[in-house]
Amino acid sequence: MSDRGAFDTNVITLTRFVLEEGRRAKGTGELTTLLNSMCTAIKAISTAVRKAGIANLYGIAGSTNVTGDQVKKLDILSNDLVINMIKSSYTSCVLVSEEDDRALIVDPDSRGKYIVCFDPLDGSSNIDCLASIGTIFGVYRKMTDDEPNEKDALQSGRHLVAAGYALYGSATALVLSTGQGVNCFMLDPAIGEFILVDRDIKMKKKGKIYSLNEGYAQHFYPDVTEYLQKKKFPQDGSAPYGGRYVGSMVADVHRTLVYGGIFLYPANEKSPKGKLRLLYEGNPMAFIMEQAGGMATTGSMNILDIQPQTIHERCPVVMGSPDDVQEYISIFKKHHTK
Repeated sequence: MSDRGAFDTNVITLTRFVLEEGRRAKGTGELTTLLNSMCTAIKAISTAVRKAGIANLYGIAGSTNVTGDQVKKLDILSNDLVINMIKSSYTSCVLVSEEDDRALIVDPDSRGKYIVCFDPLDGSSNIDCLASIGTIFGVYRKMTDDEPNEKDALQSGRHLVAAGYALYGSATALVLSTGQGVNCFMLDPAIGEFILVDRDIKMKKKGKIYSLNEGYAQHFYPDVTEYLQKKKFPQDGSAPYGGRYVGSMVADVHRTLVYGGIFLYPANEKSPKGKLRLLYEGNPMAFIMEQAGGMATTGSMNILDIQPQTIHERCPVVMGSPDDVQEYISIFKKHHTK
């Protein structure tokens, strides 16, 4: 009798993976529960993304979120899914979402010890053209025994206990780190489980791709302009870098993680403080990059060392292969130490 199509009992699901990780760490199981709840929310968002056109979930919802982006119907649904799943897991006390002006303080009866900062649907401007979008999240531990409040979320990325992102592309991928390296899982729709497909991902030391929005070229600072010139017109006889840009941070960072190279969303004359948000975009992605052997910088300092002052604080972002990022830092310092 053929076992074709039978489930391989040797595969490692995300649920099994985080349980084993938690057991090795001799933890309480609370973080394991939280990550499994986030995983469930991501599965639900993935289903909604696949059905968006049929269910009339995309198109402008007629409002803007607190950071000025147009809010889509799918954004609202994704935000609700993440909030409801985490709250019902009894593992969190403070939730920070890109879509909400203020942090959400979890009711005393449902509280746990973790703080979750997330972008429920990154790249939402790509929804209507069916380009890749994603979800980003970072998990911190509450540092005090005081009543939880918004300030509890104002921690540097060095205090992250877990971070990850989901990419809703040709398949749904979930990339996760709990501080012990980076692992990639793919959603198998046949069984409704994320399957480990790439363990302990390591970045290339140097890539061949640069990624940024060159539509802002007239507003670039000299350091960015010089760096791009070196990538496009190398003077050492090496091949020029290829330019790739989707406009969804998850998609662009994931490609950089897999292929190597550099992703830039630097400060410019129009956005001198950068555009991407620190707590739920910059920090989680920087954490993953460092765990995979890459680097993440603003140019002047490591992203994970920034002490945030507000929950929606922005920061310049440059991350990717260590040699590529180090080259950018050298050029940045040359222009900013005169």
